[in-house]
Amino acid sequence: MSKTVTRTYWPKIALGLVIFTILYNIVEAGFAVSFGFEAESISLVGFGFDSLIEVSAACMIFWRLTQEFAHVSACQLEANERFVRRFVGATFILLAVYVMYQSIMDLWLQTRPSASILGLILAMLSLSIMPLLAWGKMKAAHHIGSKALRLEAKETIACSLLSFILLAGLSLNALFGWWWADPVAGMIMVPWLIKEGREGLRGKSCCGD
Repeated sequence: MSKTVTRTYWPKIALGLVIFTILYNIVEAGFAVSFGFEAESISLVGFGFDSLIEVSAACMIFWRLTQEFAHVSACQLEANERFVRRFVGATFILLAVYVMYQSIMDLWLQTRPSASILGLILAMLSLSIMPLLAWGKMKAAHHIGSKALRLEAKETIACSLLSFILLAGLSLNALFGWWWADPVAGMIMVPWLIKEGREGLRGKSCCGD
């Protein structure tokens, strides 16, 4: 593949993957929150809200990529990324507080979620799609030299881990009636949510402001 083709091919691939990320996560969030409230599953609801966070990050990357192609200055790009990182970081912290509070309340009150077959299917679907999507974005980020896209791809990898945690919690509840597995699965998400939130809030700009 010639250098000229590469310069146009990989940016289009990157944009396509980001657009797919946005659309898929919007649908995923809608189903996850709906199934979660129906089954009273905190981890499933939390997973849905995490999908919305992924949407906001992907939208930022889409905007960021279009700005790069429009030859916006590197300093302005970095300043824009810092602002959006802090915004997303704040939403991670809020999500962590929500998941921790609801998980503790469910354990204290011994709330027993209903078995959610649809939730299990959603978790398995995400667990099969997210790693492939992350791999594609990492490869595209390498070819176009986009640090922002590479960071967003890591968030997609984290979404894959959350899918596994969700699947484990829902499966244990459905197979063995371990009601406590669902809020515990939700609490397992919290350290990662706080870590990502703190990193986002500490975002710095190359411009020194």
